[in-house]
Amino acid sequence: MQGSPPEGGQGGPQPGRMPPAAGGQGQQPGQMAPQGPGPEVIDTSYLNEIYHWQITCVDLNTGKELWKQVAYKGAPGAGKNPQNTYASETPVTDGKRVYAYFGMTGLFCYDMDGKLLWQKDLGTYRTQNGWGTGSSPILYKDLLFIQADNEVNSFITAIDAATGDEKWRVAREEKTSYSTPYIWKNSKRTELVTCGKTARSYDPATGKLLWELDAGGEQTIPSPAGDMEFLYLGNAGGRNISGALFAIKAGVEGDITPAEGEMTSTGVEWKLADAGMGNPSPLLFNGLIYLIGSRGEINVIDAAKGEKVYNKRINGIGACWASPWAFNDKIHFLDENGVTRVFKSGSEFEMLPENKLDDKFWASVAIMGDSYIFRGVKKLYCIAE
Repeated sequence: MQGSPPEGGQGGPQPGRMPPAAGGQGQQPGQMAPQGPGPEVIDTSYLNEIYHWQITCVDLNTGKELWKQVAYKGAPGAGKNPQNTYASETPVTDGKRVYAYFGMTGLFCYDMDGKLLWQKDLGTYRTQNGWGTGSSPILYKDLLFIQADNEVNSFITAIDAATGDEKWRVAREEKTSYSTPYIWKNSKRTELVTCGKTARSYDPATGKLLWELDAGGEQTIPSPAGDMEFLYLGNAGGRNISGALFAIKAGVEGDITPAEGEMTSTGVEWKLADAGMGNPSPLLFNGLIYLIGSRGEINVIDAAKGEKVYNKRINGIGACWASPWAFNDKIHFLDENGVTRVFKSGSEFEMLPENKLDDKFWASVAIMGDSYIFRGVKKLYCIAE
């Protein structure tokens, strides 16, 4: 899925990243300039730009382009960070149809041959500092769920995957976020979990609010991870704010925020105040939670106790936006410079050989069978045995 640069212009994606200061380096989420944030400047120059929003189907085995469709051509409805794109969201498919969500530009449904079946406009709203959007749609039981958090009218909605009809919509007391919703199938029920400054769980069928938690933190980018009994979630911290990690019990109801100074509640098994959360989502594997910081710091947490097993900092790691993955008892993570680093899973750190692709990467890796799909700024890569 791609939002091409404006005609006659340049584009360079970096979902969620703050714009660079004049003559300096781009700030990381949660960091502020030493003098503090300045007044917001609303840039409307995008109204004079023409973009092509398109979706491309590629043969997994050969990389051959099978079809390409332009979903929309025209001026954007809202602005974005110069280092973001208008196509940061990841498409989703049920094997019958593919669904491409382009944030403020709309939602588009195609069949597997590239025929447009339906499209839907979910509205145009201003985002924080005009940085744009990034939360991807998810699919469960023939419903598409879209978390549209912004500065004006935040909501979550369930859409019939076959027809595009809206089944329900719930307003959210939330500002701009980039986290993708998560379907949590636990021992008690199935929940639709959303992250924000307040984490919330909904009944996927009706949109009824099940529980909520003041998650704190600064940048709402990571999505949760869970098993049959517990859900693990948190927000990335900032310069003066630490990002906490919470373990939430299955089947809880109401406001489960721990009282001030407390680390547990009726719904929270434990809270780790300085967990090391970054932009990547947590990885739960064999009883341990692996957190990759925004600059590649590694924190490993005991999922049962909420205690740090170890912390490791490795020099030379670029900014990390992609979420880590596990394979064959090894943990993998990708930095924006195209370096995939590998270390052994478990309670003791052991670094393994790394791999390098000559490109820039912000998207998480897609895995299909024995194939790994890397979406770079320049190219699409398939790594397979």
